Amino acid sequence: MSKISDYFNTFVLTRGLLISLFASAFIYLNYWDFSTPLLNTFMGIMALYLLLQEDRAVWLTAGAGIGFLWFWWIAISLWHYHLIWAAPLEIAFIMFAYGGLFWGVAWAAEKITSKIPIPTVFIKALGLLVLSYVHFFSFDWLKPELMFVESYLGIQKWQFALVLLAISLSIYFQRFYALVLLLFAYEPSVHTTTPPTQDIALITTHTTVSEKWDKRMQATHTQTLLDAIDTAIGANKKLVVLSESVFPVFLNHSQDLMDALQKRAEHISIVTGGLYWDGKTPRNSAYIFTDNTITVANKVVLVPFGETNPLPDFLSDWVNKVFYDGAVDYKASSHTTDYLIDGVRYRNAICFEATSEKLYSKDANGNRPQNMIALSNNGWFTPSTEPTLQKLLLQYYSKKYGTIIYHAVNMSESYVVKDGLVFQTSKN
Repeated sequence: MSKISDYFNTFVLTRGLLISLFASAFIYLNYWDFSTPLLNTFMGIMALYLLLQEDRAVWLTAGAGIGFLWFWWIAISLWHYHLIWAAPLEIAFIMFAYGGLFWGVAWAAEKITSKIPIPTVFIKALGLLVLSYVHFFSFDWLKPELMFVESYLGIQKWQFALVLLAISLSIYFQRFYALVLLLFAYEPSVHTTTPPTQDIALITTHTTVSEKWDKRMQATHTQTLLDAIDTAIGANKKLVVLSESVFPVFLNHSQDLMDALQKRAEHISIVTGGLYWDGKTPRNSAYIFTDNTITVANKVVLVPFGETNPLPDFLSDWVNKVFYDGAVDYKASSHTTDYLIDGVRYRNAICFEATSEKLYSKDANGNRPQNMIALSNNGWFTPSTEPTLQKLLLQYYSKKYGTIIYHAVNMSESYVVKDGLVFQTSKN
């Protein structure tokens, strides 16, 4: 009992909570539209400075707090499955998982330094550096360097390593002047008055999950979407992009709708989300109508538990039966899809996978995607900070790889990300 009390005394809980608040501030400052580079830089440095000095007990509580503040919204999806009773259990699991992950880093650092004469603070810093490579069930949204995506410091691994080194040296020698190394991780702010092309219409929709799957409303929703395409044609746009599975049907088996879209594609290129059925398993796909051709791009990275069950088969079947009414898992494509529209090459991305490192991999010619079209449905997690964290991750990848991301969204605003900057599109 005394050992347990060491982990949950007032001092440990307070320190852990304070660190998790500093480490999560960038999300909520952006959510409340109060984000500034100076404030984000200060909050991120303080989070790391305080954390690296603490023992495993504080790392446990800080990790649990970060898990909660970053990912509490995951439990909102249970509402749509009428499993709201399980939300506290899921949140507790999230806190336990990330608390354990942080505790493991501190525990390993203390064990290593008991054998090898290396200051613990440097091993803990190394642990933070590799933390973004640890993914529970392929969910890779925890990236400690993400704290600096809207700051004066860079988000490349070498820059984050330099930040950790500067703070570790300052703690070890108890001299603040070591923080001067932070200047070498400085990244000048990008200022541009040149927005991305205005020839693309990103359609924002506001359809709740229950409305989307209500068959009585599908005809109305379909007509609204076709009207939005017509409006884009009238505005002389070259490309119109609709959100993920915005047509909640197996589009390749809905000939009337395919004909309606193909007719409009004589005047404008169309990228839209829709389901795909190959006779065996369903797929979450994007349909591209352009140049009298139809291309289907299937999703590559599926949402764990949302689209695919990452558990062993014997558990996966039971979970699907009990919690998802026996629904069959979606099937992922084995490769990313690039397509050409008006001579411009785009990487296809559907919601969660747009925030995955895999989607920014090099193609057969060794090139990373310069342009990406991402389709999302945030209806499963709104209202919450999920759309904010998703946007920050897209800014992160845009900065890291120089990709311009065109993002059409349901239940939150659509936007374009270029050089890590967000350009809002007109509201629909």
